[in-house]
Amino acid sequence: MSPLHTLIETYQGIIDQTERDLVKVKRQIYRVGTLRLVLFIAGIVGIIHFWSGSGWALTLVATFTFVPFVGLIKFHSRLFNRKEYLEKKIEVNQQELRAMDYDTSAFDGGSEYIDPAHLYSYDLDVFGEHSLFQYINRTSTELGKKRLAHWFGQQLEQKAAIEKRQEAISELTPELHLRQQFRIFGLLYKGKLADGDEIKAWAASPSYYRTRMGIRILPAVVCTVNVILIGLSIAGLCSSTLAGTVFVGFSLSSFLFSKGISKIQTLYGKRLQVLGTYANLIHLIEEQPLKSQALRDIKELIGGDKQTASQAVARLTNLMNALDQRNNVILAMILNGLFFWELRQMMRIEAWKEQHAGELPYWLEAIAEMDAYCSLSTFAYNHPDYVYPQPTSHPFNLQAQQLGHPLMPRSKCVRNSIEIDKRPFFIIITGANMAGKSTYLRTVGVNYLLACIGAPVWANEMTFYPSRLVTSLRTSDSLNDNESYFFAELKRLKLIIDKLNAGEELFIILDEILKGTNSMDKQKGSFALIKQFMALQANGIIATHDLLLGTLVQSFPTEIHNYCFEAEITNNELTFSYQMKEGVAQNMNACFLMKKMGIAVIND
Repeated sequence: MSPLHTLIETYQGIIDQTERDLVKVKRQIYRVGTLRLVLFIAGIVGIIHFWSGSGWALTLVATFTFVPFVGLIKFHSRLFNRKEYLEKKIEVNQQELRAMDYDTSAFDGGSEYIDPAHLYSYDLDVFGEHSLFQYINRTSTELGKKRLAHWFGQQLEQKAAIEKRQEAISELTPELHLRQQFRIFGLLYKGKLADGDEIKAWAASPSYYRTRMGIRILPAVVCTVNVILIGLSIAGLCSSTLAGTVFVGFSLSSFLFSKGISKIQTLYGKRLQVLGTYANLIHLIEEQPLKSQALRDIKELIGGDKQTASQAVARLTNLMNALDQRNNVILAMILNGLFFWELRQMMRIEAWKEQHAGELPYWLEAIAEMDAYCSLSTFAYNHPDYVYPQPTSHPFNLQAQQLGHPLMPRSKCVRNSIEIDKRPFFIIITGANMAGKSTYLRTVGVNYLLACIGAPVWANEMTFYPSRLVTSLRTSDSLNDNESYFFAELKRLKLIIDKLNAGEELFIILDEILKGTNSMDKQKGSFALIKQFMALQANGIIATHDLLLGTLVQSFPTEIHNYCFEAEITNNELTFSYQMKEGVAQNMNACFLMKKMGIAVIND
């Protein structure tokens, strides 16, 4: 059985088992709901029946009906949470099955990160719909999505850093259950990008109520006065009216603090409640025995093996949820009247912040890192035929056998190789329209990027030197900047030259240099540019329709190699092999295609 079929069976098996579990939970929900209704009705009927009878009878009725009724409410809530978890688990695995067939519409493509000025991401379709990011992204938190996008936009350039990330991805790859749990827990609360920043802002903000001694002792004073007056009232030493009046006074005066508490609750309440989800994610990290250095570093961010971070976050979540009880006006008045409950609860939250504010940013950092690693590990798990490329310290080296583009269907992708083993060195690719030049450039670029972020690549084997990737494949004009197509391309080329002059090591991928000018100008400019690249010790690939660029090999016989993609015309039909061959292209197809489409071609 092929690895692909094994993967499909694995995901389908999880779906089938989870659907069976879901049926059981739904039955339990129905039965518990029915039992709750029966207990409630029985309790009401029993109270009505024994209302005028013995007090013991009423106590027994309440004990055997309403007490289990309250317990079943909590159990019912847990069942609903379990149901939601199982439904999300089914959805997650169905998404993976669709992704096997290249349907990644369920995943976020990170369109907000599209930047035409970026060194390579715009040219290589890294972000956006049907992008590489959408194909790989399995993050379930906005923190993780932002971190993964950063990794895609800032490639690693050190051999040790790449190997460290490869080790972490390899460790998480077989941990399907852990990765799916992490994703499901994160998806059960879909936060917003601003959540992390706002939580950090709250953690960094100074406490207000605990820093004021007069306010700080109020809950204790109110509670003490109430206890004394109630005790005296029971003992008959003071009237119950006095105790009640004082209680009402306390309840009303507590509203002096309500406005400030409501403001804080409105600003940060929902943001802090997301920490309930984060507590589950942190707990997963705490429980997992992690071995690779990068994953151990993540665990250190949450306190190592102490397993206190998740407990602390869960406690804050409970405090915030308890504060929400103030929305019940009657309950809030009673609790505030007894011991200024809102103020006491707010000071407990401030005390938590004073204790853990310095650690909270590290916990969020751990979640972001783990979420991003889970995405890359899922990518590796879903592609068992991909390999981890070997980074080298020898500049410049890029050798790969049978490279394929990850976004191209397996059954249709024609794979090609590449070999560059010195500096400077350029590959010049010529060929007809639609023969495969641009696809090859993107295939090399995408796999090089994957290699530089520590991910596996679609190749039989690959070694590479991690230089900074720079591309110019789809330069566009800008009406807003009053910038022509040609000027935009010149700016890009100047950026590359400036970086080379500054001593940066680049891997350059260019498609059709100087497209925006006339043929003679283009040819002269292209020759001059490539010669300058050679003088600056650069490496890269250039695709062109200009066959004369192939003559540069005469000036640089050991630094330039010509390859081509040919088009064949057989029985008046155009065919492509998409296989790269050595040499300069011999066949062009523009005139042939024009004739096929009924456009007259006049030969002089």
